[in-house]
Amino acid sequence: MSNVSAADEAILANATAQKGHPKGLRVLFATEMWERFNFYGMRAILTLFLANALLMGEQEASIIYGGFLGLSYLTPMLGGYIADKYLGNRNCIILGGLTMAVGQLFLFGSASIFSTNLDLSKSLMWFALLVIIFGNGFFKPNISSMVGSLYPAEQKSKLDSAFTIFYMGINVGALLGQTICPLLGDREVVMVVNGVERTVRDLGAFKWGFLAAGIAMLIGTITFWFLKNKYVVTPTGAAIGGKPNHSLSNQDEATSAKFTRQAVMILGALVVGFYFLFQYLAWDSTAMPITEPGIGGYFKALALSPIKTFVYPFIYASGLSLAIFILTDKSLTRVETQRILVLYIVAFFVIFFWAAFEQAGSSLTFIADNQTDTRILGWKMPPSMVQNFNGFFVIIFALPFSALWLWMQRKNMEPISPVKQAIGLALIALGYFIIAMQVKDLGTSGKLGVIWLIVLYLLHTWGELCLSPIGLSLVAKLAPRRFASLLMGVWFLSNAAGYALTGTLGALLPPTTDKYTAASEKGINLQGILDGTTTATSEQLAFLSERKIATTYPHFAGFTIHNLFEFFMVFVILCGAASIILYAITPILKKMMHGVK
Repeated sequence: MSNVSAADEAILANATAQKGHPKGLRVLFATEMWERFNFYGMRAILTLFLANALLMGEQEASIIYGGFLGLSYLTPMLGGYIADKYLGNRNCIILGGLTMAVGQLFLFGSASIFSTNLDLSKSLMWFALLVIIFGNGFFKPNISSMVGSLYPAEQKSKLDSAFTIFYMGINVGALLGQTICPLLGDREVVMVVNGVERTVRDLGAFKWGFLAAGIAMLIGTITFWFLKNKYVVTPTGAAIGGKPNHSLSNQDEATSAKFTRQAVMILGALVVGFYFLFQYLAWDSTAMPITEPGIGGYFKALALSPIKTFVYPFIYASGLSLAIFILTDKSLTRVETQRILVLYIVAFFVIFFWAAFEQAGSSLTFIADNQTDTRILGWKMPPSMVQNFNGFFVIIFALPFSALWLWMQRKNMEPISPVKQAIGLALIALGYFIIAMQVKDLGTSGKLGVIWLIVLYLLHTWGELCLSPIGLSLVAKLAPRRFASLLMGVWFLSNAAGYALTGTLGALLPPTTDKYTAASEKGINLQGILDGTTTATSEQLAFLSERKIATTYPHFAGFTIHNLFEFFMVFVILCGAASIILYAITPILKKMMHGVK
């Protein structure tokens, strides 16, 4: 005799007949929208705040930016584990949202006092970024895994469409944040300098952008709090994402992980071993020379770039070690293991996508600021707002892409997820190739038309829609249920590693027009100094150091980056090669996915 009531049977019948998406998707859409307003709004002005208000310069700002983003997408491993083991998705989303709002308020405080107490302002900035990193770790994997939990097994075919719609929510928030925060925080004022009127950035306005980001995060958290019990539920009314019930069993798969003490010890050893390996591989003796003998000189050299030499290797080591650690679970079946390996392989290639894509918040923002004519129909757009076009294009194209996947599915033409992601990598490579051609003959004084950055963001958006929401969907399809949030965190490790690489690659940006102009005004031949044909005086070197203007060209993989063309071609080669290789191995990945598309 059935234990399901007539009312429950009616609810189930209605859910089965329903062709659309559950209402809970709307709640998660709105919550993620406000969170992305918070995160992307802050991101739009962060590097400009670091470089200009906190006087850190563009190279250091890019490295900090990469480290911050990398750690923000490493901590989802911790947030996913705590949710799966103790708190559940719902509680972690609320905890993460409130934590990030507090972090934004600390950034507001930092931006409020930098002109009177620079050291305290920097300390508040570091603390704020740390708080936001942990808040994002609790929030990000849990709201994404809840989207997958809205759909029973028989509706998993809707996940690509669902995650594309969810992704539109991400970018509605990103568009709002990248519009409102720069309008409030990236403003210009007219000042008289040495008797001459000049338009300069209003450094005191940054705080209003950070405050707007914090308010948005509070709105998102409150929205989720009040609507979760009504809409984020199963067809029978049971809460989705509550505290885990480890007493439940499932005939098809194990319900809890079985990690041995030996595996945990191996994890610790792997983290330490990989950490020192990556630190050794990342060492740049020209950028961080050891000027004193012994261990003391070594650590003094490391301290010259702590983010690059400590944080980046930790991100890479933690990600690789934790990925290996999951595979030591004794409850994994052969099919589960192969599906998890597919996630790891695809995630590796996705690293290169995010390393290129997230230049939007660092090098591409600096190029928009210093070497781009941002006027549109007579209006001078704030440089930090140019990246808005990405969110704008996602909103326009998210639903068409969602409909495209459903149409191709009905026609039995839909490519498997790794093929879609290979297409995404190819599109981002194409975007950088087009803009590389435009800057090839630009020189050190020319201005790039903003239309070419818009074209780049259009192609990057199409690539993003082929890769990011499809990746989230792939995790929901392939991850064993007991690892749903943890493997969503593992997927974000590819983001973390990509963002760390973002900082490294963003720091390769050669001097832009403003640097040559500033040097020329002081009678300094910067081009000659860079080429080694001119020797700078001590006074000139002091000026260049104060302005954070490099006196040598950046180097990468044995190559010297002389200009913007060579800088952009780095991303063309990395992403293009990744696209080709990923596409070539898709037949192998298809077999390892065991029927999942």
